[in-house]
Amino acid sequence: QGTWTEWQLLFANGDHALLSEDNGAYVLMQGLQAQAPIAAPAMYRVGRTTAINGKSFSVASNESVALLSAQGELPKLPALGQAFSMVDLRAADGEVVSIDFSSHPPALYSGRSVALELLGLQGLRDESVRPETGRQLSCPNCGAQVRLSLPDSKSVSCSACNCIIDLTQGVGSELRHALQDEPVKPLIALGKTGQLQGTDWQVVGYQHRMGQDPGDPDEQFGWEEYLLFNRKRGFAFLVDASDGWSMVRPATGAPVVSNNGQNATYLGTRYQLKESYNAETNYVAGEFYWQVQRGQRSSNRDYSNGRNILSMEQSPNELTWSVGSAIESDAVAKAFGLEGSRDLLKRSDVSPVSAAKGMGLAAVVTILLFVILLLFLLGRCSACDPALEDCATSYGSRSAGGAYGGYSGGGGHK
Repeated sequence: QGTWTEWQLLFANGDHALLSEDNGAYVLMQGLQAQAPIAAPAMYRVGRTTAINGKSFSVASNESVALLSAQGELPKLPALGQAFSMVDLRAADGEVVSIDFSSHPPALYSGRSVALELLGLQGLRDESVRPETGRQLSCPNCGAQVRLSLPDSKSVSCSACNCIIDLTQGVGSELRHALQDEPVKPLIALGKTGQLQGTDWQVVGYQHRMGQDPGDPDEQFGWEEYLLFNRKRGFAFLVDASDGWSMVRPATGAPVVSNNGQNATYLGTRYQLKESYNAETNYVAGEFYWQVQRGQRSSNRDYSNGRNILSMEQSPNELTWSVGSAIESDAVAKAFGLEGSRDLLKRSDVSPVSAAKGMGLAAVVTILLFVILLLFLLGRCSACDPALEDCATSYGSRSAGGAYGGYSGGGGHK
């Protein structure tokens, strides 16, 4: 389902460390000595909490992994291609603990997220000489040429027939694919670059997703996510929802969620639960660093604090958090050179009482007075006096037991 890379570091004083890179995000880790025996992998259930050396952690993932390749001077490694369990734990302060079950007793590593440019590494390969850049393949469905821009993509869509191609077994192997009907055209074209929040991003992927309220199967809503890539910053998500645009990035740490689930605290900021819902991916285009599939499902929660957003997404083997903030539609239009399509990008950042061009204040006031009068008359009509009429035949109002099939409020991934 994915790969990651680890470099062994040797410091001048003889200490060792690991620099782990996973899809453009870097974590610097050192060995950790456990003060108590480590439980078996099956005991670490995703989403639950556990303690390591008296500190509370959330179980972020529990996967079966294998070593693909290695080079250089390295300590004892697991057998090539032999599967073993790997558990990742996250703390509220951003600390990450990995439990490697390839040895007995299991090896523990602890670290934090770091920015590659702040490490001051010398002699890095230039991105222009990456041998993977510019790979091409033939679509297994229609035979059209499909070009890959990212070296570690796990899924890609064919622009000719819109099918999703699974790359997890490698380009040289027999490629699995899934057909997609009714193609969706993104507002922001794949391949476009733009500057958001001071960083240059390229649009490499696009998803259309549907949400459903677990308590009301009839309530559904849709939103779109653009996968953005930067060589040194990794990946981010630009989210287009009915209530506005937002930009979020995967969070390294694990927020602390209250017992009733109504709020979450992350890096000193408290967020209030906005909505819980089930999510499903129903259309994708472009390249993705994970094995994206049509029909993928997850359980989501969105928390908010003003314009700040915190989102949780949980599948059977992994729990991920993302954090970010709302952004104006004008900023999106300017970033990607879409000034001529500003109206198409506007969402709820338009004031509810915004008047159309040329409409004066008097016209707006007149409309508001008309609406108030109409509501008053409807209220009079709905009132029922048993002494004057048969109340069994009069119209009643719908109970406030949920939405009336409209869109619910959006959030970090919605």
